[in-house]
Formats: sequence, structure tokens, C-alpha cells
Amino acid sequence: MTFSTETYTQRRQTLMQTVGEGLILLMGNNEAPMNYSANTYRFRQDSSFIYYFGIDRAGLAALLDCESGKVTIYGNELTMDDIVWTGPQTTIADQAAQVGVGNTAPFTSLGDVLSEARTSACKVHFLPPYRGDNQIQLQSWLYAKPAEAKSLASEALIRAVVAQRSIKTAEEIAELEKATTITSRMHRRAMEVARKGMLEAEVAAAARSVALAAD
Repeated sequence: MTFSTETYTQRRQTLMQTVGEGLILLMGNNEAPMNYSANTYRFRQDSSFIYYFGIDRAGLAALLDCESGKVTIYGNELTMDDIVWTGPQTTIADQAAQVGVGNTAPFTSLGDVLSEARTSACKVHFLPPYRGDNQIQLQSWLYAKPAEAKSLASEALIRAVVAQRSIKTAEEIAELEKATTITSRMHRRAMEVARKGMLEAEVAAAARSVALAAD
């Protein structure tokens, strides 16, 4: 969580007010296995999900009800098998509370909520999916075939997110400045260590060490 609880809460409220009606479905990303399920590539959360919720965790999705204002995060708590690999982790409910969300539910229950929304002709807004697993998930929930998912994405939601994320607040600008400072340090470190005959990998490792040290 980079920003305050109030920041994330306000962002979601602004989004719901702008879209105005129906449900907003924001999908996080899942782990991407390399050669077996527990051996994954470095995780990268969906940018819009982290903008509105600040939770850098795999296997989450959220529903925002524009009319009632209710926000729910869906995800499955870790099992003992998971904890063997990850160690103890903060619960989803605790992480949700830190960003001002009081409602959480198992991931499997989201399908039932979306099925009910379809039955009642409630509009479900979602952003264009770019990962295959999320495209397949949308097909399961909303009968949106992977080849059609991008064209079925909500223009109202896309425009609302673009308009909101295009304007940076003072606290966002401060984070951007931190990032550019780290980038400058990485560049300088690469110049400091570079010598004739070195491998590119050695210079890259020195630059990357600066980024890793800054988390």
C-alpha cells in the first residue's frame, strides 16, 4: 500500500460517481507459472487494480456497485500448501481494511454475483483484458468469448479511468520523483562500474542492485 486509506477510498468513489450505474468489475492479475504452479515469474499486479486498491497480491478481483456504493474484494485465503512456499501472509480481509474496503468474499462466489447481475440485466463494466487467463475467466462469468472480450469492454469505464489516472495528485508526483531519482542512481552506478572487457550482464547486475535495494 503506497498511499493513505483515504486516497484509495476517494479514487473509488470518484470512479463510481463518474460511471454512474451498474457494477464495475476490476480484475487483478494471477501468478504466471514457469514450469510448475509454485515456480512463477515475478508477479506484476494490474495497474488499474493497484491504483484503486493498492494491494499487490495475486488472485484478486473486485466489484464496485455504482448505485449502492458497496465495494467487495474477492479472493481466496492461503492454504497450508501455499504457506509452505510463501510463509505467513496478511489476510485478504486485513489488506482490504487497510485500503478502506470492509467487504471480502471467496473468489468462487464472484461468479454467482455476476450471474445474478446478468439475469437482472444489470450492466457490468470491465476494462479490456490483456492476459489470457482473465479473458477465459470473463468468458466463464459473462459469456464474453476471449476474441470478443476487448470489444465488449466498457467505454464508459475506460474513459472514466483514463480521465482519473491522467491527473496526478501531489502524493503521486512525489512517488514519481522518487522513481526517477532511483533511475538516475541506477544509470550512474552503471557508468561507475563499466570497464573495457566487462560483460553487459555484469553492468546490468550492478544497476539492478540499486533498484533491488530500493525495493
